[in-house]
Amino acid sequence: MSAPATTVSAPLTGASAAAANPAGKALAVGLAGLSVSAIGVIVSGAHAAATSYLVGFSYWTAVAIGMLMLVLIHHIFDASWSTVIRRQYEHGLAAFKWLFVLFLPLLATPFISGGDTIWPWMNPAHVMHHGTVAEDVLYQKKAAFLNVPMFIGATLVFFAVWVWLSARLRKASFTQDTDGDLKWTTMNRKTAAFGIPMNALALTFAAIFWMKSLEYHWFSTMYGVWFFANCIRAALAFGVFIMVWLTARGDYRGILNKNHWHCIGTLGHAFVIFWAYVTFSQYFLIWNANVPEETFWYNLREIHADGTPSQWKWVGLLILFGHFFVPFLYLLSFRLKSTAAGLLRINIWIAAIILIDLCYNILPSLKDAHGDPLPFLSLNLVWVAASVVGVGGVCVWAYLRSLAGSGAKLIPVRDPRIKESLTYHE
Repeated sequence: MSAPATTVSAPLTGASAAAANPAGKALAVGLAGLSVSAIGVIVSGAHAAATSYLVGFSYWTAVAIGMLMLVLIHHIFDASWSTVIRRQYEHGLAAFKWLFVLFLPLLATPFISGGDTIWPWMNPAHVMHHGTVAEDVLYQKKAAFLNVPMFIGATLVFFAVWVWLSARLRKASFTQDTDGDLKWTTMNRKTAAFGIPMNALALTFAAIFWMKSLEYHWFSTMYGVWFFANCIRAALAFGVFIMVWLTARGDYRGILNKNHWHCIGTLGHAFVIFWAYVTFSQYFLIWNANVPEETFWYNLREIHADGTPSQWKWVGLLILFGHFFVPFLYLLSFRLKSTAAGLLRINIWIAAIILIDLCYNILPSLKDAHGDPLPFLSLNLVWVAASVVGVGGVCVWAYLRSLAGSGAKLIPVRDPRIKESLTYHE
């Protein structure tokens, strides 16, 4: 049984050919950023450069994971309002295979410098305060999980899950534009049913392997949920950027109304609260238990070994107020969260704070001779910025390449919910 085609206006005949030129520019910018990031190996050393690169890589991976999760959530709830914006997230999923390629330099670190480039547990001979990693009781307890074969195998599984789920969702959605068959909607609902738990497990273990294990002594049961919250918030932010760009270019003219923007803003507001709940819960439980294997992670980010406040303390306060209070209060306003301009302003802020949050979680693993984290304001921020531009340029190129070359319509014109979505009202 096929659904009847929905009549749509001229801009919906597909992505503009003009997107091809911006795609080339995005790739050029990305390659330039990656080149600058590589220079960091010479200037600051492999450890600092690779750790800074991990920040930029994790940032864009979070955006892609969030987009995948939002598409899966759309299908599992059979949502109507989000049908008109779903296609742009589907184009964003094209970045996963390129993110895998960009992760290969980090995947090679176990075989460089004795495996001591980023993750100290990869090198049993790595010297710590109380001996080597091999002699560390906590590492011995975690060795079955934290070992090089497990790290490499798990990473391959993560990307296999993301690439496979993305391919299934994109194929069904794009094909439905041509034949209008309802079986593709059913297929995507089934994909969402098993895809959500698969993606949840993949993003959780990716966060643990790639970021949390930088300080492998640390224990936290909330880390995967914290990363999930940032993934969704990042995807919503970049979704707003895409929608504003397409509206300004004329493609989305007459498609998005105030109710669509309000739903995006309301969903973003919900995840502001969710992020705050998860982050506060993690901090409060660790503070209340007062176990050294947990509290040291926050101590490193608040005070130096001599007890004086560090720069990271002020970064933590910026995250507290900037990641919660500012967007929470801003998005309370119906007017501000119901317009493209209002959402654009706050989501630029949110996208920047998410990057700072990832810096807060990753960069303090770089320590000086006294065991204190290197200052936040350092040359490493240059390599972080270069990695964000480099990896981001490639991801934007992948999105624009899919937008221009996939042959898919701008919106899913033969989705059974498209008419309801185009006329959506609360």
